[in-house]
Amino acid sequence: MNDRLLQKNSSIICFSVLFILLLSSCKVAQQTQVNQSTKPVFLDSAIFAPAHVGIAVYEPATNTYLYNYQAEKYFIPASNTKIFTCYAAMKHLGDSLVGLLYNEDDGEYTVQFTGDPTLLHSDFKVHPVIQFFQKNKNVTVVKSNWKDERWGNGWAWNDFDADYMAERSAAPIYGNVVNFSKKGNQIHVFPKLFKDSLTLYGNVQTGNFSIDRSFNNNNFLLKNGKRKFSNTEIPFVTSEALSVALLEDTLLNTINYLDVETVSQANWKKCYSQPTDSMLKPMMHRSDNFYAEQGLLMVGQALSGELNDAKTIDSLMKTDFANMPNKPRWVDGSGLSRYNLISPMDFVWVLNKMKQEINWNRITAIFPTGNTGTLNGYYKNYVGKIYAKTGTLSNHVALSGFIKTNSGKELIFSVLVNSHQTAASNIRRAVEAFLTDIIEKN
Repeated sequence: MNDRLLQKNSSIICFSVLFILLLSSCKVAQQTQVNQSTKPVFLDSAIFAPAHVGIAVYEPATNTYLYNYQAEKYFIPASNTKIFTCYAAMKHLGDSLVGLLYNEDDGEYTVQFTGDPTLLHSDFKVHPVIQFFQKNKNVTVVKSNWKDERWGNGWAWNDFDADYMAERSAAPIYGNVVNFSKKGNQIHVFPKLFKDSLTLYGNVQTGNFSIDRSFNNNNFLLKNGKRKFSNTEIPFVTSEALSVALLEDTLLNTINYLDVETVSQANWKKCYSQPTDSMLKPMMHRSDNFYAEQGLLMVGQALSGELNDAKTIDSLMKTDFANMPNKPRWVDGSGLSRYNLISPMDFVWVLNKMKQEINWNRITAIFPTGNTGTLNGYYKNYVGKIYAKTGTLSNHVALSGFIKTNSGKELIFSVLVNSHQTAASNIRRAVEAFLTDIIEKN
């Protein structure tokens, strides 16, 4: 009797296991069927033959993909990385940027920089941090909690003097660049503290010259060239001591600097500088790498009190980004690094999370729409129908964002193209035709 009962129970268990396995296989098959789609027709063009392409077009209302072509694979996203930074900044930096931390003791102030990129930046006419220094004369700057490097991992070091690769720093000032301009037969240098750092080995009068910077120091060299010189901005080698010197030169006032951390973070009060979105909008519209890098550092300052990309990203990946469908390799705030590896599905996930948590009017004020920002010349007839962030590195093109179709559908998309061998504009036009067709027909 016991043997027959045991045999019967064994049969029931085997049947149950087989039934569960059958259901699981059906579920996997069903999921695979839902999540796969045929290659979009526009990819048959010869310009995409050598390229690696991933496409995700997602409809949140129905939780379905209109297109899901290699969307789970990893790509170098270029400046689409700024979407991650933008979301983190929207969520953690509040309405206004913290431009300075300070303590006051009997009329004497101890202050610490926070990585705020807006200080004396030409984008802004009013600078509350400068007003703070003008109002309070007995000020000592102490070393910030800087735990990073001036360049990000995977940046092209030989672009060190390119205007789009200003150094990251704890105390950015004047955008961390020197501006050189020609007025008559004179070269104007701004900030003027760098004037004596320029050596002339060329003829300014002809106008055919260029200005370069030494790799490891702030020595600038003007030399003859074949092209007409136009106004140029060159990053300078940063340090907190140099930032304080530039601040002194601007204020015409002495500021003490101590290269030590002396005050507990818990005692700091905050001096606010600019509205957060006044930094995020140009970051997304002109794809400003400097704002993106400093923005991510400031998120770290807000979360842990440290200016450190790796620690900040690690914290975000364990919290806000913990449930991403494909864990990305995320290493910087701007996308300058070729070490970044992110899937189209991940961008759709973050954009969907952004739309769920952030006011839509705020998103559309920050993201470029048709024929604006880096979308200038594209999607001219689709203003208000698309809000998206571009991304470009040599041989890599990306575009991710939101679209609203003519029938009213709200979609989220990401198109990542790596290793193409044609002009970037050819890729952008093909993607434009693909997305506008979706807007028109869905």
